Amino acid sequence: APQREKKKEQNSRERREGQKRKMEINFENSKVLYMSMFLTLLIVILYLKFKSKTIYLLDYACCKPPSYYRVPIPSYTEHSRLIYDPKSVRFQMRILERAGLGDETCLPQAIHYIPPQPTLALAREEVHLVIFSAIDKLLAKTGLKPNDIDMLVTNCSIFCPSPSLSSMIVNNYKLRSNIKSFSLSGMGCGASPISMDLASRLLQVHSNSNALVISTEIITPNSYLGTERSMLVPGCLFRLGCAAILLTNKRVERSRAKYKLLHIVRTHKGPEDRAYKSVTQEEDAEGRIGISLSKELMIIAGEALTSNITTLGPLVLPLSEMVRFAINFLFRKIIRSNKSKPYVPNFNQVFDHFCIHAGGRAVIDELQTGLRLSDDQVEASRMALHRFGNTSSSSIWYELSYTEAKGRMKKGDCVWQIAFGSGFKCNSAVWKCNRDIEVKTDGYGPWTDCIDKYPLFIPEIYKW
Repeated sequence: APQREKKKEQNSRERREGQKRKMEINFENSKVLYMSMFLTLLIVILYLKFKSKTIYLLDYACCKPPSYYRVPIPSYTEHSRLIYDPKSVRFQMRILERAGLGDETCLPQAIHYIPPQPTLALAREEVHLVIFSAIDKLLAKTGLKPNDIDMLVTNCSIFCPSPSLSSMIVNNYKLRSNIKSFSLSGMGCGASPISMDLASRLLQVHSNSNALVISTEIITPNSYLGTERSMLVPGCLFRLGCAAILLTNKRVERSRAKYKLLHIVRTHKGPEDRAYKSVTQEEDAEGRIGISLSKELMIIAGEALTSNITTLGPLVLPLSEMVRFAINFLFRKIIRSNKSKPYVPNFNQVFDHFCIHAGGRAVIDELQTGLRLSDDQVEASRMALHRFGNTSSSSIWYELSYTEAKGRMKKGDCVWQIAFGSGFKCNSAVWKCNRDIEVKTDGYGPWTDCIDKYPLFIPEIYKW
């Protein structure tokens, strides 16, 4: 009996020790499990915090000036005869004959006066006309309220008032007091991708935010009444225009966003004096201020484009095109021969649509030849130039709107926007269409009432 009791007690003690060891093992396993869960959660949080955010273009809107701002070429010529000397008038007529502009382009009220009245008050009226109308359309299209805007970036090259353009927008729409606003100036027609770059970098830092970008050129202060030919050219080409673009990094907006931003590539040729001085605001011999365009401008633009696509190519081109480009580059470096031309990659394999800055017929012709594009691929640029003129930094958005109005934009299509600006700069923006874009007739688009008559034949020399 004592042995049985002793054995029973020993078995009981062993069971208690086994249960204790089991509890200790379960506790250790629980610690490991909880630690693993914590580390996993921490990694997920850090990944979501520091990973590159996808930037979407929710929507955009372009200003369409009222028809009473329209300036047919015969009217422009008639006004010029009353303002300029005969020699300057003949020069302007030669420019307009070959510029590719139509009779429906618009100029601000200040330039309708004889002589023009480039006052600060009329410049502010132009701001109300083009910028505020574009923002109104954008807010109506997206259904957003002014309080939903977290960041604001404006770009306008010449008109730099105080308070700034961004402050004028904040005041007019009563935006939030903690909005992050920026006003860019002096960057010319290539400023829109720069504004996109700034806004996208802000959106990488601030989660769940919306950024409003305004690209325009207020041309009222640009009235040049002198005789310097290089300064007379901008007045023949530049017209009213503005684009308001809404970027977002909100995941909930992904399904209705139009485009996804893939790349922005910026090239600055400023270190070269020749390029730096190609587009300048300066005084002529009589002290009149104007924008001077160098005769070498197209050559400089071609060099800037070459530098830009050298950077952009590796980001978008297939391996076969990259190999051809590399072989050509090494061959030219080794033999150092001027007869060997640089290889131009076939971007048709990558991009479905091209939005080339509509700076003038010569700009479009030069890029079409340099990039080996077809007439269909530069159609949007030529038609935007004909209908709206050179709208500076906003021109690439009128061209994108043309492609949409034609019903050509489909989900998965890639768009390449190319813009040039003073300094000298060449900037590229690459977008991927996020959904099929429906053709709308709601009146918000700049092409709503005229898209049916485009494309049309534009003669090399326009006679009237």
